[in-house]
Amino acid sequence: MMPEATTEVEYDQFPEALRSGFVAVIGRPNVGKSTLLNQVLGQKIAITSDKPQTTRDQILGIRTDADAQFIFLDTPGIHQPRNKLGKHMVNVAEQAIASDSDVILWLVDVGSPPTEEDRYIAGRLRELLEAAGELPFLLLGANKVDSLGTVNAGERIGEFLSLLTWLRSASGGQESVPVQTLSAASGEGVEELVALLAELLPPGPLYYPSEQVTDMSMRFIAAEIVREKALQLLRQEIPHSIAVSVTEWNERGPEMTHVAATIYVERHSQKGIVLGGKGSMTKKIGQAARPEIEEMVGTRVYLELWVKVLQRWRRKENLLRRLGYHM
Repeated sequence: MMPEATTEVEYDQFPEALRSGFVAVIGRPNVGKSTLLNQVLGQKIAITSDKPQTTRDQILGIRTDADAQFIFLDTPGIHQPRNKLGKHMVNVAEQAIASDSDVILWLVDVGSPPTEEDRYIAGRLRELLEAAGELPFLLLGANKVDSLGTVNAGERIGEFLSLLTWLRSASGGQESVPVQTLSAASGEGVEELVALLAELLPPGPLYYPSEQVTDMSMRFIAAEIVREKALQLLRQEIPHSIAVSVTEWNERGPEMTHVAATIYVERHSQKGIVLGGKGSMTKKIGQAARPEIEEMVGTRVYLELWVKVLQRWRRKENLLRRLGYHM
Protein backbone atom coordinates (compact mmCIF):
# COMPACT_ATOMS: atom_id res chain seq x y z
CA MET A 1 0.00 0.00 0.00
CA MET A 2 1.34 3.44 -0.88
CA PRO A 3 2.02 5.55 2.23
CA GLU A 4 0.07 8.76 2.66
CA ALA A 5 1.81 12.11 3.09
CA THR A 6 2.84 13.10 6.61
CA THR A 7 4.73 15.96 8.18
CA GLU A 8 6.46 13.83 10.84
CA VAL A 9 10.10 13.23 9.90
CA GLU A 10 12.70 11.22 11.84
CA TYR A 11 16.25 12.54 11.40
CA ASP A 12 18.24 10.46 13.88
CA GLN A 13 19.08 7.58 11.54
CA PHE A 14 20.55 9.84 8.83
CA PRO A 15 24.05 11.36 8.76
CA GLU A 16 24.74 15.04 9.29
CA ALA A 17 26.31 15.09 5.82
CA LEU A 18 22.98 14.23 4.21
CA ARG A 19 22.32 15.82 0.82
CA SER A 20 18.81 16.61 -0.29
CA GLY A 21 17.04 18.66 -2.92
CA PHE A 22 14.73 18.95 -5.89
CA VAL A 23 15.48 17.55 -9.35
CA ALA A 24 13.30 18.89 -12.19
CA VAL A 25 13.10 16.34 -15.01
CA ILE A 26 12.35 18.24 -18.22
CA GLY A 27 12.26 17.41 -21.91
CA ARG A 28 10.03 17.31 -24.93
CA PRO A 29 6.84 15.22 -24.86
CA ASN A 30 7.17 11.43 -24.93
CA VAL A 31 10.92 11.41 -24.24
CA GLY A 32 10.72 8.98 -21.30
CA LYS A 33 10.53 11.25 -18.23
CA SER A 34 7.80 9.28 -16.45
CA THR A 35 9.41 5.95 -17.33
CA LEU A 36 12.65 7.21 -15.79
CA LEU A 37 10.88 8.36 -12.62
CA ASN A 38 9.27 4.95 -12.16
CA GLN A 39 12.67 3.28 -12.64
CA VAL A 40 14.37 5.54 -10.10
CA LEU A 41 11.68 4.87 -7.49
CA GLY A 42 11.41 1.16 -8.19
CA GLN A 43 7.64 1.40 -8.48
CA LYS A 44 5.05 3.05 -10.65
CA ILE A 45 3.63 6.41 -9.64
CA ALA A 46 3.58 8.15 -13.04
CA ILE A 47 1.52 6.90 -15.96
CA THR A 48 3.15 6.24 -19.31
CA SER A 49 2.00 5.76 -22.89
CA ASP A 50 3.36 6.18 -26.39
CA LYS A 51 1.17 9.27 -26.80
CA PRO A 52 2.82 12.69 -26.48
CA GLN A 53 1.78 14.91 -23.55
CA THR A 54 0.60 12.03 -21.36
CA THR A 55 1.84 13.83 -18.21
CA ARG A 56 -0.27 16.92 -17.57
CA ASP A 57 0.69 17.92 -14.04
CA GLN A 58 3.87 17.88 -12.01
CA ILE A 59 4.34 14.47 -10.42
CA LEU A 60 6.49 14.40 -7.30
CA GLY A 61 8.57 11.29 -6.62
CA ILE A 62 10.73 10.81 -3.52
CA ARG A 63 13.74 8.53 -3.19
CA THR A 64 15.67 8.32 0.07
CA ASP A 65 19.08 6.64 0.16
CA ALA A 66 21.50 6.34 3.08
CA ASP A 67 23.21 9.64 2.24
CA ALA A 68 20.72 11.57 0.09
CA GLN A 69 17.05 12.34 -0.44
CA PHE A 70 15.97 13.14 -4.00
CA ILE A 71 12.67 14.92 -4.70
CA PHE A 72 12.06 14.37 -8.41
CA LEU A 73 9.65 16.65 -10.25
CA ASP A 74 8.34 14.83 -13.31
CA THR A 75 7.09 17.67 -15.48
CA PRO A 76 4.86 17.77 -18.57
CA GLY A 77 6.70 17.86 -21.88
CA ILE A 78 7.70 21.37 -22.91
CA HIS A 79 6.15 22.25 -26.26
CA GLN A 80 4.53 25.15 -28.08
CA PRO A 81 0.97 25.04 -26.68
CA ARG A 82 -2.12 25.17 -28.86
CA ASN A 83 -4.80 25.47 -26.18
CA LYS A 84 -5.22 26.44 -22.52
CA LEU A 85 -4.47 22.92 -21.34
CA GLY A 86 -1.19 23.05 -23.26
CA LYS A 87 -0.35 26.41 -21.68
CA HIS A 88 -1.06 24.95 -18.24
CA MET A 89 1.30 22.03 -18.93
CA VAL A 90 4.14 24.26 -20.12
CA ASN A 91 3.63 26.63 -17.18
CA VAL A 92 3.95 23.69 -14.76
CA ALA A 93 7.24 22.60 -16.34
CA GLU A 94 8.69 26.10 -16.47
CA GLN A 95 7.70 26.81 -12.87
CA ALA A 96 9.70 23.75 -11.79
CA ILE A 97 12.73 25.12 -13.64
CA ALA A 98 12.38 28.70 -12.44
CA SER A 99 11.81 28.28 -8.72
CA ASP A 100 11.63 24.74 -7.39
CA SER A 101 14.73 22.89 -8.50
CA ASP A 102 18.32 22.48 -7.31
CA VAL A 103 19.21 20.41 -10.39
CA ILE A 104 17.67 20.42 -13.87
CA LEU A 105 17.86 17.05 -15.60
CA TRP A 106 17.19 17.62 -19.29
CA LEU A 107 16.23 14.23 -20.72
CA VAL A 108 16.72 13.85 -24.47
CA ASP A 109 16.08 10.99 -26.89
CA VAL A 110 19.36 10.19 -28.62
CA GLY A 111 17.57 7.72 -30.87
CA SER A 112 16.87 10.67 -33.18
CA PRO A 113 18.59 14.01 -33.93
CA PRO A 114 17.55 17.14 -32.02
CA THR A 115 14.08 18.22 -33.07
CA GLU A 116 12.50 21.65 -33.32
CA GLU A 117 10.95 20.96 -29.91
CA ASP A 118 14.42 20.31 -28.46
CA ARG A 119 15.65 23.61 -29.90
CA TYR A 120 12.58 25.36 -28.50
CA ILE A 121 13.36 23.91 -25.06
CA ALA A 122 16.98 25.11 -25.30
CA GLY A 123 15.76 28.62 -26.02
CA ARG A 124 13.21 28.65 -23.21
CA LEU A 125 15.71 27.11 -20.82
CA ARG A 126 18.20 29.89 -21.52
CA GLU A 127 15.54 32.55 -20.94
CA LEU A 128 14.41 30.95 -17.68
CA LEU A 129 17.94 30.48 -16.36
CA GLU A 130 18.90 34.06 -17.18
CA ALA A 131 15.79 35.34 -15.40
CA ALA A 132 16.27 33.15 -12.31
CA GLY A 133 17.93 34.48 -9.18
CA GLU A 134 19.62 31.38 -7.74
CA LEU A 135 20.56 29.13 -10.64
CA PRO A 136 20.12 25.34 -10.52
CA PHE A 137 22.74 22.93 -11.85
CA LEU A 138 22.19 21.58 -15.37
CA LEU A 139 22.65 17.91 -16.34
CA LEU A 140 21.94 16.16 -19.67
CA GLY A 141 20.37 12.70 -19.61
CA ALA A 142 20.92 10.85 -22.90
CA ASN A 143 18.01 8.41 -22.98
CA LYS A 144 17.50 5.42 -25.32
CA VAL A 145 21.25 5.06 -25.81
CA ASP A 146 20.70 1.29 -26.12
CA SER A 147 19.14 1.91 -29.55
CA LEU A 148 22.49 3.18 -30.94
CA GLY A 149 26.03 1.89 -31.28
CA THR A 150 28.79 3.49 -29.22
CA VAL A 151 30.07 5.67 -32.08
CA ASN A 152 26.62 6.79 -33.15
CA ALA A 153 25.62 7.51 -29.56
CA GLY A 154 28.68 9.73 -29.10
CA GLU A 155 27.91 11.67 -32.27
CA ARG A 156 24.26 12.14 -31.33
CA ILE A 157 25.13 13.28 -27.80
CA GLY A 158 27.49 15.81 -29.35
CA GLU A 159 24.59 17.24 -31.36
CA PHE A 160 22.60 17.81 -28.18
CA LEU A 161 25.59 19.24 -26.33
CA SER A 162 25.99 21.80 -29.10
CA LEU A 163 22.56 23.11 -28.11
CA LEU A 164 23.84 23.56 -24.56
CA THR A 165 27.07 25.40 -25.38
CA TRP A 166 25.37 28.78 -25.34
CA LEU A 167 23.49 27.85 -22.15
CA ARG A 168 26.61 27.51 -20.03
CA SER A 169 26.94 31.21 -19.27
CA ALA A 170 23.41 31.14 -17.85
CA SER A 171 23.76 27.89 -15.89
CA GLY A 172 25.38 29.00 -12.68
CA GLY A 173 28.94 29.32 -13.96
CA GLN A 174 29.21 25.71 -15.08
CA GLU A 175 32.23 25.17 -17.28
CA SER A 176 30.57 22.18 -18.90
CA VAL A 177 27.32 20.22 -18.80
CA PRO A 178 27.79 16.66 -17.50
CA VAL A 179 26.17 13.85 -19.47
CA GLN A 180 24.79 10.52 -18.26
CA THR A 181 23.79 7.90 -20.83
CA LEU A 182 20.90 5.64 -19.89
CA SER A 183 17.90 3.62 -20.93
CA ALA A 184 14.86 4.55 -18.88
CA ALA A 185 12.99 1.50 -20.18
CA SER A 186 15.59 -1.13 -19.22
CA GLY A 187 17.18 0.68 -16.27
CA GLU A 188 20.66 0.76 -17.82
CA GLY A 189 22.62 3.71 -16.44
CA VAL A 190 19.84 4.79 -14.05
CA GLU A 191 21.76 4.07 -10.82
CA GLU A 192 24.81 5.84 -12.24
CA LEU A 193 22.55 8.82 -12.92
CA VAL A 194 21.30 8.77 -9.32
CA ALA A 195 24.88 8.67 -8.03
CA LEU A 196 25.77 11.70 -10.17
CA LEU A 197 22.70 13.58 -8.96
CA ALA A 198 23.65 12.86 -5.34
CA GLU A 199 26.96 14.70 -5.91
CA LEU A 200 25.11 17.72 -7.28
CA LEU A 201 22.52 18.09 -4.52
CA PRO A 202 23.27 20.60 -1.73
CA PRO A 203 23.59 19.57 1.94
CA GLY A 204 20.15 19.57 3.52
CA PRO A 205 17.62 17.85 5.77
CA LEU A 206 15.02 15.21 5.03
CA TYR A 207 12.03 16.89 3.45
CA TYR A 208 9.87 13.75 3.65
CA PRO A 209 9.81 10.54 5.71
CA SER A 210 12.24 7.97 4.33
CA GLU A 211 9.49 5.51 3.37
CA GLN A 212 7.40 8.02 1.41
CA VAL A 213 7.58 7.85 -2.39
CA THR A 214 5.15 10.60 -3.48
CA ASP A 215 2.86 13.34 -2.20
CA MET A 216 0.19 12.48 -4.77
CA SER A 217 -3.07 11.22 -3.28
CA MET A 218 -4.36 7.76 -4.13
CA ARG A 219 -7.43 9.37 -5.73
CA PHE A 220 -5.18 11.33 -8.10
CA ILE A 221 -3.10 8.29 -9.02
CA ALA A 222 -6.22 6.14 -9.54
CA ALA A 223 -7.60 8.74 -11.96
CA GLU A 224 -4.28 8.79 -13.80
CA ILE A 225 -4.25 4.99 -14.07
CA VAL A 226 -7.72 5.03 -15.66
CA ARG A 227 -6.57 7.73 -18.10
CA GLU A 228 -3.47 5.73 -18.97
CA LYS A 229 -5.51 2.62 -19.81
CA ALA A 230 -7.91 4.70 -21.91
CA LEU A 231 -4.98 6.13 -23.89
CA GLN A 232 -3.51 2.67 -24.41
CA LEU A 233 -6.73 0.95 -25.43
CA LEU A 234 -8.21 3.69 -27.60
CA ARG A 235 -4.96 4.22 -29.49
CA GLN A 236 -5.51 6.70 -32.36
CA GLU A 237 -9.29 6.76 -32.09
CA ILE A 238 -9.34 9.45 -29.42
CA PRO A 239 -6.78 12.28 -29.13
CA HIS A 240 -5.78 13.84 -25.82
CA SER A 241 -9.29 15.10 -25.19
CA ILE A 242 -9.80 12.70 -22.28
CA ALA A 243 -9.76 13.75 -18.64
CA VAL A 244 -10.58 11.57 -15.63
CA SER A 245 -11.92 12.57 -12.24
CA VAL A 246 -12.51 10.27 -9.24
CA THR A 247 -15.93 11.21 -7.85
CA GLU A 248 -16.27 8.63 -5.05
CA TRP A 249 -13.82 6.78 -2.82
CA ASN A 250 -15.37 4.63 -0.12
CA GLU A 251 -13.72 1.95 2.00
CA ARG A 252 -16.30 -0.79 2.35
CA GLY A 253 -14.54 -2.74 5.03
CA PRO A 254 -10.91 -3.91 5.32
CA GLU A 255 -10.98 -5.87 2.05
CA MET A 256 -13.00 -3.74 -0.40
CA THR A 257 -12.73 -0.18 -1.73
CA HIS A 258 -15.39 1.37 -3.99
CA VAL A 259 -13.99 3.80 -6.56
CA ALA A 260 -16.21 5.73 -8.97
CA ALA A 261 -14.58 7.76 -11.76
CA THR A 262 -15.85 9.81 -14.68
CA ILE A 263 -14.09 9.88 -18.05
CA TYR A 264 -14.68 13.23 -19.74
CA VAL A 265 -14.48 13.81 -23.50
CA GLU A 266 -15.10 16.88 -25.64
CA ARG A 267 -17.61 15.60 -28.19
CA HIS A 268 -20.60 13.25 -28.24
CA SER A 269 -18.99 11.21 -31.02
CA GLN A 270 -16.03 10.57 -28.71
CA LYS A 271 -18.35 9.44 -25.93
CA GLY A 272 -19.67 6.65 -28.14
CA ILE A 273 -16.13 5.46 -28.91
CA VAL A 274 -15.09 5.47 -25.24
CA LEU A 275 -18.24 3.59 -24.26
CA GLY A 276 -18.00 1.06 -27.09
CA GLY A 277 -20.83 -1.27 -28.04
CA LYS A 278 -22.92 -2.01 -24.93
CA GLY A 279 -20.19 -0.42 -22.82
CA SER A 280 -17.53 -2.87 -24.02
CA MET A 281 -14.67 -0.36 -24.26
CA THR A 282 -15.36 1.18 -20.86
CA LYS A 283 -15.41 -2.34 -19.43
CA LYS A 284 -11.98 -3.05 -20.97
CA ILE A 285 -10.59 0.18 -19.51
CA GLY A 286 -11.89 -0.78 -16.08
CA GLN A 287 -10.51 -4.32 -16.31
CA ALA A 288 -7.07 -2.97 -17.24
CA ALA A 289 -7.04 -0.29 -14.51
CA ARG A 290 -8.44 -2.29 -11.61
CA PRO A 291 -5.41 -4.52 -10.84
CA GLU A 292 -3.03 -1.55 -10.60
CA ILE A 293 -5.43 0.38 -8.36
CA GLU A 294 -5.82 -2.72 -6.16
CA GLU A 295 -2.04 -3.06 -5.86
CA MET A 296 -1.81 0.58 -4.78
CA VAL A 297 -4.71 0.47 -2.32
CA GLY A 298 -4.01 -2.97 -0.87
CA THR A 299 -7.62 -4.18 -1.09
CA ARG A 300 -9.98 -5.46 -3.71
CA VAL A 301 -11.50 -2.62 -5.72
CA TYR A 302 -14.97 -2.21 -7.17
CA LEU A 303 -14.31 0.25 -10.00
CA GLU A 304 -17.27 2.06 -11.52
CA LEU A 305 -16.68 4.14 -14.67
CA TRP A 306 -18.91 6.74 -16.30
CA VAL A 307 -18.42 8.72 -19.53
CA LYS A 308 -19.59 12.32 -19.89
CA VAL A 309 -19.18 15.15 -22.40
CA LEU A 310 -17.61 18.51 -21.45
CA GLN A 311 -17.51 20.39 -24.72
CA ARG A 312 -14.15 22.05 -25.54
CA TRP A 313 -12.92 21.61 -21.94
CA ARG A 314 -9.26 21.98 -22.97
CA ARG A 315 -9.97 25.55 -24.14
CA LYS A 316 -12.03 26.81 -21.17
CA GLU A 317 -10.34 27.91 -17.95
CA ASN A 318 -13.39 27.27 -15.76
CA LEU A 319 -13.63 23.68 -16.97
CA LEU A 320 -9.89 23.13 -16.60
CA ARG A 321 -10.13 24.32 -12.99
CA ARG A 322 -13.13 22.05 -12.43
CA LEU A 323 -11.03 19.11 -13.59
CA GLY A 324 -8.16 20.01 -11.27
CA TYR A 325 -5.82 21.85 -13.64
CA HIS A 326 -4.92 25.01 -11.73
CA MET A 327 -4.26 27.83 -14.18
